Formats: sequence, structure tokens, C-alpha cells
Amino acid sequence: MAHWFHRNPIKATAAQNFDLRSIASSGPANKICSDLREARSKLLDIVSNPNLEMSSLTSAVESYFSLLQGFVEACDEKGGESKLRYSIKFKWTNTLLGYEASSQQDVIFEMCHMLCNLGLWYSKHAAKLAGEKEDVSMDEAKEVHTCLRTAAGIFSYVKENLVGKLLTSPEKGEDLDTRILVAYMEQCTAEAQEVTVARAVEMKHSSSLISALANETAKIFHRADSSLTSVDVSLVGKWRKYLQLKYLFYMSYAHCFNGVTLLNKDKCGESIKCLQESEKFYEKAGSMCKDYAATKGPGSTAKPADHLFYKKLHALVKRTLDKSTRENGFIYFQKVPQEVPELEDKATYGLAAPQDYQLPGIHSSWNPNTYSGFDLSKAPKEDDAKDTKKKEEEIKPIKEADIAQTGKDPKNSSGCIVS
Repeated sequence: MAHWFHRNPIKATAAQNFDLRSIASSGPANKICSDLREARSKLLDIVSNPNLEMSSLTSAVESYFSLLQGFVEACDEKGGESKLRYSIKFKWTNTLLGYEASSQQDVIFEMCHMLCNLGLWYSKHAAKLAGEKEDVSMDEAKEVHTCLRTAAGIFSYVKENLVGKLLTSPEKGEDLDTRILVAYMEQCTAEAQEVTVARAVEMKHSSSLISALANETAKIFHRADSSLTSVDVSLVGKWRKYLQLKYLFYMSYAHCFNGVTLLNKDKCGESIKCLQESEKFYEKAGSMCKDYAATKGPGSTAKPADHLFYKKLHALVKRTLDKSTRENGFIYFQKVPQEVPELEDKATYGLAAPQDYQLPGIHSSWNPNTYSGFDLSKAPKEDDAKDTKKKEEEIKPIKEADIAQTGKDPKNSSGCIVS
């Protein structure tokens, strides 16, 4: 099966040794730093491979973030913000900016960027589950849906709960730019809803419900695209074309099934108008597929036009339009209206939403005794730090594992493997 999803690259980061020997004055404090170094390295290895099981990521996330929490919240009788929050500098690349890195001496900055990578991993893992074989089980389809909602929830969490706490605002086009985070969140939500649409088609739910779900899906893709309108087109041009082609495709879907609904209600003239509109959107989607494929930019290139789910829609539109036209000529003799009949505003069932995300709680290794083992008064003075400062390490590119994909068409009526 052809690639159905566009995916931007995983972010790279400078190696972090958590070298706090100057202020870590006890064995437990030094062990925390050692454990953090190992946990971060392990998590980064897992994030680079979306073909791994979700359980391996969950365990690594729990280990790293629970240890990191001691650098965010104080674990002594005073509580509040940890004295260690600004003790380490972190450096990360951004998905749209190549290897142009940004850095801050702030653990919240680290959390934001690592969580963005987790969101990307969940979205890539969903693509792997959806595309590695032509016959996906119900449980696997549910996991695709869950992964995409989880990814959306992570991007939402970063935007709503962490970015505002940074002392330095993100630069335009960086991953922590609100517009970028909203685009990722909306894209993942829309893709989760694609699973719902496909399921509704496969299970032959009512045409009115399918039309409403497709309309809602188109709207979400449109919101994702709209959030990027003010971002430099050289950064997001390709990404936006993907979001636009998905919008056009699902608008075609919505009008097609609205046409089916109207035909079943003996409103043949209105049905014809809907199906004609569906045809127009499908043709626009086809042109956008070509523009998208020809546009250079970050990320893997999806191939929706090669997908059976995409190609089956055209046959359905043509077949239903021919039937409506034929029936109108023999039975109904209704005038085709000038205005396109309105689509259902809101689906009653099946709407996807970002899944609420919560960070792991603080690790059991953190306690008042461990926390007191970090003595900031022993930190090198600014002049001494300048004298001993080494050249910053170059960020090495991440070698991402290819997402497993099959070249076979799905064995079902809808043409979608996640139905």
C-alpha cells in the first residue's frame, strides 16, 4: 500500500552527559545524573525507530521523565521550583529547520523538545501500523487511532502547559512556535478521524453519518493548514500542500455521501449538484497531489493518489452521479439547483479529539536527602566557566529507521487498511 501520511523528520539533539560533578556532592546525587544520562540515551534510540513496540517507548519515557522531574520541582520541605532547573544547557534541532539548532539552559526546554519527538514517534508508529500489511486487525486499527490521538494530546500539552513557562520565547518556525504545535496537533487529530471515516465506510454506516464525519475531517485538516499560513512558505510549503490535498479529498467524500443521502430521500436534483461538487473537489485533490509530490521540503512524501481508498472514491462519485442523472431523467425530472446543498455541520458520533496527556510523576530516587546533595554554591563562577568552556559539540544527524510499508492493496470494500 502506498504511503498515506506525510511525516516530518525526528529532531536531533546534542549529547547530554548531565555532568554536574561540581555541584553534585553526594553519591545519590551523582547516581541521579548517571541514571539520567543513560535514560536519555535509551529514549533517543527508541524514538529513532517507529517500528518498535509501544511498550518499549512507554517504559523509557517513564524512566527519563520521572528522573527529570527533580530538575523541575523541588523535593524538599519548601517545594516549588527546583533549584536545578537552570543548571544544564540543552540543544535541539527543529523539524523544519534542518540542523539549525536552538538552545536554552532550562529543563523545561528539554521537556518541550523531547515531548515533540514523542509526538512524532507516535504519529510515525501509527503510520507503520497502518501500512506494514494489507490486512490490519481491529485491535491494530484501534492502536493506530490511539497513537494519533496520543500524539495530538502531547503536542497540545506542550503548547498549553510548557511553552508559556520558558524564559525565552521560541523563534519563528521552531517546533515550539505555537503555530507549528497547533498544526501538528490538528494534523494528528484529523488523521485519527480518518480511521473513523474509513471504519464508517467499511461497516456501511448511514451515508449521512459518513458525510458528516468526512466534513469534520476536512475542517480539521483545514485548521491545521490555516495555522501555518503566516509561516515562511519555504519551510512549510510541502507540509501545507499535504494538508490541503487531504482537505480537498475529504470535502469530495463529504459531498459524495451527501449526494447519496439526498438520492435516498428522492431529492435527485440536489443529489446531482452534490455529486458534481464532489467531482470538482476530487479533481482539485488530484492536481494538489501532483503539486505536493513536486514540492521540495522537509519530511517523507505521502502518495495518496496511489492508494485504493483514494481511487475508490472517484469510482463511487462517477457511479452515483450516473445513477442520479439517469433516475432524474426517467423518474424525478427535478431541476438541478444553482447552490450546492449544505453539508451536515456536526457529526453525531465518532469525532476524534486529542487524548489528555500527563507527564510521569517524580522518581522514587528523589527525596530531600538526594536533593540536598546538589549544592549550587559550588557551581563554577562565570569567569571560571568561560575559561574552562569547551567547544560545543556538533549535533549529529539522527538515522531514522524506515517505516515499514506494504505495496499491496487492502482486502476490503472501503480500500482502507485501518477500517
